[in-house]
Amino acid sequence: MATINYYTPEGLQKLKDELQDLKIRGRADVARQLADARDKGDLSENAEYDAAKDAQGHLELKIAKLEEVLGNARVIDDTNMDTSKALIMSKVKLKNLKNNAVLDYTLVAEEEANLATGKISVKSPIGKGLLGKSVGDVAEITVPAGKLQFEILEISR
Repeated sequence: MATINYYTPEGLQKLKDELQDLKIRGRADVARQLADARDKGDLSENAEYDAAKDAQGHLELKIAKLEEVLGNARVIDDTNMDTSKALIMSKVKLKNLKNNAVLDYTLVAEEEANLATGKISVKSPIGKGLLGKSVGDVAEITVPAGKLQFEILEISR
């Protein structure tokens, strides 16, 4: 059973662009590598040819996986999003109860996660711990460094 993943329009477009680049530029690069290796003679003892064939296999696998992800991708319409609970695409303001630091995160799909821009994956420990929580709830989340407690201050879209 395929897993459906939800994306922002920008995130989905980024995946489509990456797939297009792999199909056009990636395949052309591998074809050039194969041709160069073939020109060097006997293919049975040609390490460059073997490496190019391996690269081709890895590229085609990556293309197939990306096509599968795109085939099961859905764009999120955040205009009617419920802001009473933390869901994918929610912007959540948290307070770390240990050090009183206030943090802002947007919950996104794994492929869109970027901590530098405040986007965390719903599959990460913190993302999982926040899903379904409401304003005022305290989320106790186990991370590699131990247990953290976050109070949810605000949820928006």
